[in-house]
Amino acid sequence: MNKLVKLLVDFSFFLEESKRYNKIKKFFKNLLENHNYKYSKYFNYLMIFLIISSVVIIIDEVKHPISKWLLFYDAYVVTLFFIIEYILRLWVYNDIHKIIIEEFQSSIFLEKKFKFYDAFKKIILKKIEYIISPMAIIDLFAILPSFRELRILRIFVLFRAFKLLRYSSHISHFMQVIVLKKSELFMLLLLFVFIVFLSGVSIYVFEEQINPHINTLYDAFYWSIVTITSVGYGDIVPISSEGRSVATIIILVGIGLISFATSIIVSAFGEKSEELKNEKVKATINGFSKYYLICGYSHLAELVASRLKNSGDNFVIIDNDEKKIEQATKDGYLAYRADASSKNVLLDLDINKKVLSVITLAQDDMQNIFISLSVRSISKNVVLISRMRYKHSYKKLKLAGVDKIISAANMASMLVGTLVNKPIATEAINSILSGKRNARCDQVEVLHNSFLEGKSIADVDISSYKLILLGVSRRNSDNTREFIFNPQDDFILREGDILVVLGYTISIAHFKSIIEKSSIKYARKQR
Repeated sequence: MNKLVKLLVDFSFFLEESKRYNKIKKFFKNLLENHNYKYSKYFNYLMIFLIISSVVIIIDEVKHPISKWLLFYDAYVVTLFFIIEYILRLWVYNDIHKIIIEEFQSSIFLEKKFKFYDAFKKIILKKIEYIISPMAIIDLFAILPSFRELRILRIFVLFRAFKLLRYSSHISHFMQVIVLKKSELFMLLLLFVFIVFLSGVSIYVFEEQINPHINTLYDAFYWSIVTITSVGYGDIVPISSEGRSVATIIILVGIGLISFATSIIVSAFGEKSEELKNEKVKATINGFSKYYLICGYSHLAELVASRLKNSGDNFVIIDNDEKKIEQATKDGYLAYRADASSKNVLLDLDINKKVLSVITLAQDDMQNIFISLSVRSISKNVVLISRMRYKHSYKKLKLAGVDKIISAANMASMLVGTLVNKPIATEAINSILSGKRNARCDQVEVLHNSFLEGKSIADVDISSYKLILLGVSRRNSDNTREFIFNPQDDFILREGDILVVLGYTISIAHFKSIIEKSSIKYARKQR
């Protein structure tokens, strides 16, 4: 690997590890693409103001000379904002450094030479994918009217108006509704054209000889459109009894057409309303790097959601019951109405990459089994936790691929029994699990080539990180896990081992970051 390529790879890892860079990019991504982001609306208002003011200036300039400061504002300020926005959208569309890292890690795994050309090709194709997208083309053409020397470019002022579609969610939603009912509206348009043609020809035949305002077929069509839409300017009025009869008929038909068109649009909004709610939720989910998925909003799910919210974790509740989704939303949780057992829904939620754990807490065991089967058919690695109400469901849930099965009744009975016999111990455990005083129990994985791998417990000296080691979970040859409580000092750690530790939140986070950095650092040295 030559020095330039090595420098680019190192820089890519630097960007991946840089919290400041990732924070800045996430900020701009949310600002530009996430309508639910708290600062996004202010940016949208600014862009709408710039677009409308620039369109007004360009239109006014057609017949009137504009002042120098308005010319400067439109030619430099507005254009500069449009150019910066275009560059930022091109930047946040995808991560160049991630593509380089993926290619680099792939070359390590496959034990082949790293080819920067392959990564560069993917980067270019991804950027071109954005550049040729409809909204990106509109953004580019919206910059062109600023170049006043070429007057023909002013026609692209229309694209500045089209840019409003990006910033006004209401206009965007209305356009989606129109598209949803395009076949019905097209049939209505054909009916409208037919009635206009028929009534226009009729009024022309009856009125052309006697009505001074109807001299051509165009006048007749104009009168027909004005009448059928109930506008009624009054500049053309039928004189003959035949003409008035035609007018009466098309007025009644016009009222029917308007009512029909209104009902189509209203019904489309009704059909689209649930989808629009889900789109808002999905937009928020897209802003998450990792999150938990809770399937079914039962009483147990309420408790789990409350715990996750208190700990600051991202999570999404999914249920097919409209009332439960409304309740979850009222409780202040991010709720998504859909069938959790649907593979398409789970793929949309990106359970392979973003979901830390799927927790199925529906009241019905069979529903939990179906959801578990769907999850496992998509992802073999995601942690799957399920609730069990009846003992005979245990085997079915295990066959469905559930990692951890929870029986609320069994846990409650165990807790009550322990509370009676050992109240102080129970209180201490509850304090740790509930995260009181910022102390908690957590798990830490031994990553490949990290400083933990191949070391003994004594060598690691976990207590120096202000942590207490409870035990180690190790995967056996039959793919089952064994928990070794309080392992001996000469116990050797292996890749894939999971350490269960007690400590303050900051200590655990620091320990995990050291493990990750040591694993990445070793991989880079090997190359």
